[in-house]
Amino acid sequence: MRKQRLFKEIQKILAFNLSIAASLCGVHSTAYAHGEAAELVPLYQNMSEQGAKVVKDDFTNSYTITKGSMQVRAKPNSDQVLVNGKPLKLSVPVLIKDGKPVIGKDFFNEVFQSGLDQTFKIENTFHPLNSLNTAEIKKTFDVINRSKYAYKNMRFAELKLKEPEKAKVWDFFINHKEYKDDRVASFILLKGNQAIEGEVNLNTQQVTKWNVLKDTHGMVLLDNFETVQRVIEASKEYQDALRKRGITDVKKVITNPLTVGYFGGKDGLDKQLNVLKVVSYLDTGDGNYWAHPIENLVAVVDLDKEKIIKIEEGAMIPVPMVDRPYATKNTKPPKIKPLNISEPEGKNFTITGQTIHWGNWCFHVALDSRVGLQLSTVTYKDKGVKRKVMYEGNLGGMVVPYGDPDMGWYFKSYLDSGEYGMGTLTSAIQLGTDAPENAVLLDAVIADYKGQPQVIPNAIAIFERYAGPEYKHQEIFGDQDASEARRELVVRWISTVGNYDYMFDWVFAQNGVIGINAGATGIEAVKGVKSRTMHDSTAKEDTKYGTLIDHNIVGTTHQHIYNFRLDMDVDGENNSFMHMDPVVKANDRGGVRTSSMQIDSKVISNEQNAAEKFDPSTIRLLTNFNKENKLGNPVSYQLIPFAGGTHPVAKGANFAPDEWLFKRLNFMDKQIWVTQYKPDERYPEGKYSNRSTHDTGLGQFIQNNENIENKDLVVWMTTGTTHVARAEEWPIMPTEWVYTLIKPWNFFDNTPTLNLGDEQEHAQHEHH
Repeated sequence: MRKQRLFKEIQKILAFNLSIAASLCGVHSTAYAHGEAAELVPLYQNMSEQGAKVVKDDFTNSYTITKGSMQVRAKPNSDQVLVNGKPLKLSVPVLIKDGKPVIGKDFFNEVFQSGLDQTFKIENTFHPLNSLNTAEIKKTFDVINRSKYAYKNMRFAELKLKEPEKAKVWDFFINHKEYKDDRVASFILLKGNQAIEGEVNLNTQQVTKWNVLKDTHGMVLLDNFETVQRVIEASKEYQDALRKRGITDVKKVITNPLTVGYFGGKDGLDKQLNVLKVVSYLDTGDGNYWAHPIENLVAVVDLDKEKIIKIEEGAMIPVPMVDRPYATKNTKPPKIKPLNISEPEGKNFTITGQTIHWGNWCFHVALDSRVGLQLSTVTYKDKGVKRKVMYEGNLGGMVVPYGDPDMGWYFKSYLDSGEYGMGTLTSAIQLGTDAPENAVLLDAVIADYKGQPQVIPNAIAIFERYAGPEYKHQEIFGDQDASEARRELVVRWISTVGNYDYMFDWVFAQNGVIGINAGATGIEAVKGVKSRTMHDSTAKEDTKYGTLIDHNIVGTTHQHIYNFRLDMDVDGENNSFMHMDPVVKANDRGGVRTSSMQIDSKVISNEQNAAEKFDPSTIRLLTNFNKENKLGNPVSYQLIPFAGGTHPVAKGANFAPDEWLFKRLNFMDKQIWVTQYKPDERYPEGKYSNRSTHDTGLGQFIQNNENIENKDLVVWMTTGTTHVARAEEWPIMPTEWVYTLIKPWNFFDNTPTLNLGDEQEHAQHEHH
């Protein structure tokens, strides 16, 4: 009672002081019983400046403050808040001044540095796969720059950690053996039509490898975009071509530099040339230049000479000029009631360095400048034992081939990761739109084309979500009701490559399933045409290779084909690839039935026989015949390259077999590939895919047709869609997802989510 009376007296004093206190710049001061003055600041403004979000709950008269993995609940006039469900006493309570909440100026530090958030933990022993940090990237550049190999204006296509030895990494992660090898950085420099592969030992600070590859075209780097725009704006010839189309201001022309592919010389381009083809768009001021294509005008830019070497022109097509903004500051947000995701006791996952622990799952995350998000050392703790599932998984590569043979389109078959570097083009994730409010966002550090560290803010989002019932059974006779909710942990990464934005989700379920989902959004690449509607006389010809999605605009038919490289280690490194085919066979046991359902099973012995078009009616397993569950079944993971999507599933590239694209790439035409593990076989399209003349990826990897029985194997899963445009995708495209799964198959002894609480309690005891 004495405490209550004292608190009421303090409240009176506070109210009195607040009523007479001077207010300057939104800062107030008040006095407390012990005589000290407290500086007060507006709650909403101060938290916004700190990057935190405040939401008021009128029903409970409380404020919820969230930032990253922390959630704070505060009530006015209380000197205690809940931080992730745990009480914390404040030096200054949250108060109401002139109807608005104010806090002590030290509130943020008191609360967010209280140590009550256990999401992030100190990494005492660094994981061998941790990305190069800022200091290591700088050190690598400095070592190269002072070496005998250095030259001016070095341009880096890659600078990253060299892959450590796989067996030693597993020993570190599973057996807790000390990892003693030196840290080594690998790099690729581009110099004309040469690529230079090298390595720097960061411990000895020496260049230990320098290998020059001739007649090798590397990636398109960000400075190439600047070069192309500069060349276009300086070209009188190009400006003349623009004037024919009524465009007099070249500064309003936005270039789109594109790789030219390879056509055996049929396109008239010398293989030695380091060139890009440029198509352009007109910036009309509506914020969406993609809606204003300058059709039938293609410039070929020599990057070494920094000049246009050829201009290709076709029939005059007026530039579509109708405004088609997809975002404007004046647009009012929809008036919908808020959907709040509440985690009042904090997160169910912890982040230690780059390692994530969630329930029984444990894995490492990193960002690669080429393929983007990489997950590694993925394990599932089963009955107290960490079981291997996957050593490394990431987007291997992708291709976006267009089906229009016209002059401005025939060469468009973008190898987004291999030609442009999707990790370099990572988009910062926005909370509440790109990821839910409860997501934790992680920054990433990669090297830019100058070999310097570049911090990408909010590069990876990690969040938990409800995903429907895990299981349910209600007994008809009796009162037993078994029901459990399914939780999923999502790791999301987004990359923007020109007009398209690609989202990639790795989705972990408590039951051992991993989903790998790819979403395409952004703006379709469109073609300017003469037709306004399908009733125009030109419409049939204009829509031969696409759909009329706006007046004078066709969305050209194309494909998005993704390949995921999965270095699976199902309960160990020695795995086999198994077919299980449900079949109908005659009933040989008598009785009423004439037929039976049975399974034909066989183990595939070599790489070439493993490459196949996936039939969703079949079962494909990566099996470890050296391990069994309690029933004697070998443990496996099922491989499902696609499981739905609203566009037609891409069961291969929609091209004739004599197209040059097939000579360069094979990965897009089969959905499952299985190869023996080779550390340097990393990209399904090959390491240097720009202007490649033949397949240096999966098509080459399987040429030696190695045995794949009881070996360390890599699975390559191809999925994707055939994108037939529709009006609902214009001027901006709702995200279209395709889904893949890897799923435990006799990996466990029974339903893995039974007694989940006991399992997770075991799992939480061990952290690296």
